[in-house]
Amino acid sequence: MALKKFKKLFVADDEEDINDNGEDDFYSVSKEDAVKEADKTGNKMILLEPRAYSESQQIADHLKSRNSVVVNLKRVTSDQAKRIIDFLSGCIYAIGGTMQKIGVGIYLCTPKNVNVQGKISDDSEKAKSKDDDYEWENN
Repeated sequence: MALKKFKKLFVADDEEDINDNGEDDFYSVSKEDAVKEADKTGNKMILLEPRAYSESQQIADHLKSRNSVVVNLKRVTSDQAKRIIDFLSGCIYAIGGTMQKIGVGIYLCTPKNVNVQGKISDDSEKAKSKDDDYEWENN
């Protein structure tokens, strides 16, 4: 009891409340509440595999909603993939986001509220030209 009174001399009441409610509140949130909060703040990760160029607007809508999008272009032709990348590049430029290649035909598109650290490198990039990025097999 004497220790608490002594502590109150040096710590303001607001600081004590902040320290008491730290990480425990973060981890005690239910999954449903976390999803609702993510919907409000726009911090979801969306995974998409477009099958046509017309689906690129859906990707842009997710980016405008401040969600990150991983785009797998393996289900479209190389011409459609080029068009989708060009469209998304313009959208990302407009919102101040970033696009990063994370695999063959797979791109991470993020709005400016998401900070991406690090970079994935590909050993075969040295032997390829830029136009070869879109030449993969379609099944």
